[in-house]
Amino acid sequence: MSSATLPPVYLDWNATAPVLPEAVAEMLDVMQHAWANPSSTHAPGQAARRVLADARARVAAFLGARAAEVVFTSGATEANHLAVRGTLAAAREAGGAHGARRRLVLSAVEHPGLMALAAQLRREGTPVDLIPVDRQGRLDLDAAHALIGDDVALVSVMGANNETGVLMPCAELAALTHARGAPLHVDATQLAGKSMLSFAQTGADLMSVSAHKIGGPRGVGALLVRQGQALVPLLAGRQERHRRGGTENLPGIAGYAAACGRTAATLADDLAAMAQLRQRLERGLCARLPGTVVLGGLASRLPNTVCVSFGGLDADAVLTRLERAGVVASSGAACSAGGTQPSHVLLAMGLDEHAARSGVRFSIGRDTQAAQIDAAIAAAVRAIEPLRPDLPRTAPAAASPADAAATHAA
Repeated sequence: MSSATLPPVYLDWNATAPVLPEAVAEMLDVMQHAWANPSSTHAPGQAARRVLADARARVAAFLGARAAEVVFTSGATEANHLAVRGTLAAAREAGGAHGARRRLVLSAVEHPGLMALAAQLRREGTPVDLIPVDRQGRLDLDAAHALIGDDVALVSVMGANNETGVLMPCAELAALTHARGAPLHVDATQLAGKSMLSFAQTGADLMSVSAHKIGGPRGVGALLVRQGQALVPLLAGRQERHRRGGTENLPGIAGYAAACGRTAATLADDLAAMAQLRQRLERGLCARLPGTVVLGGLASRLPNTVCVSFGGLDADAVLTRLERAGVVASSGAACSAGGTQPSHVLLAMGLDEHAARSGVRFSIGRDTQAAQIDAAIAAAVRAIEPLRPDLPRTAPAAASPADAAATHAA
């Protein structure tokens, strides 16, 4: 996608990435030349099946998995539901009508979609417990140790928080979970393309991913399922090794594979560049706007994510003014007709309801440039100064040697 189709400064890559030209080209090619149903036994169907197998292998390679472990879905939301409901159902079947393993354990900062599923499961009678986090958003492993017992059917955590970018200790949690005889599911939606992700190295038994976060099309994702992990499908059918029924979205899957290949080719360099730009953004905002707090700033985070509170200002007010200035960012708070609700992530980190409405998330992508970061900082100053009469009106600070180095590297 050309830069002309994006806002002047697009800093909402955690929400979605612009579709890559490579993904569009491969999708068009598949729609024109591999249009048959991959389940058909005739020659056109078998040609489509070969395209599906090739795409599956490329996605698996990018994610550090085996091709047989990849179950294609409509996205990460479906993958999360399949992981959670499918594993709970398998545990019930293994334990009989009154199976010993019934409980679900999540972190307190999961994506709203998974929190909504947890609330639905509670209404259906499934016991659900939440592992707390500290004020930096780090998972409390001592609390996890106390919560994960022999009655747990599944532990599910996000690999990195979508609002703050704080990383979860997946390997340590996998060891603890497996010691209790339970499987671990990791929602890796934000990890892919923003870390050197490997399914094999996470220790997880199930892992959810989504194509559109790395420049693939919307409506495609995958659940990785470790060999031997019991799973009851949500959609019955013979496709995806009987784990997800329905004719495969072959153009979307091919586009996902193309995005994986493009992302893998430059990932190490992209991660380094994003980390430098994140530091530049944080330093600039904190220097130019006293009272700015980086939420989760002392924790290990994704290299691309900055969540800040501008002195407690309402996030919606800040975001509206930023967009007028040509800068697109986002908030973790949920908007409704009744007003902005506080972010459950920031509440779990110990912020009060007012402060939990103030988190503004900037997320950087592989195409972000240093000049755009500087423009975002300047726009933030212009947007926030009228809302903060207490701020000193000063001329822009000169770039520090560290900033100059970051500019050169970027």
